[in-house]
Amino acid sequence: MIEINESKLAKLSTTNQMLDEKYGIHGTTTRNEFDEQSLAWYYGNLFKERRKELKLTQRDVAEKIGREQSYIARVERGKVDIQLSSFFRIASILGIQFTPSFVF
Repeated sequence: MIEINESKLAKLSTTNQMLDEKYGIHGTTTRNEFDEQSLAWYYGNLFKERRKELKLTQRDVAEKIGREQSYIARVERGKVDIQLSSFFRIASILGIQFTPSFVF
């Protein structure tokens, strides 16, 4: 059985601590930009992996939503500020269903 050295464990940084150091604390401009870019990359990658599973090209998806292939490429790289309507249209084509959750 592996022994855990509690003193070494206590010295380790958490992910949030490392992000705070590099991008600033939550609510700062730099952290908000990082969070937005991270989400854009995450959803773009999700779309890309699903598109590949379905053996669709970027051009196939683009034609179905009436956009250019280069737009889909930018979405998949997280390099475009995608509109909500486009997001749901792409998700629908890829068979991904999102259930919005509103918190007040």
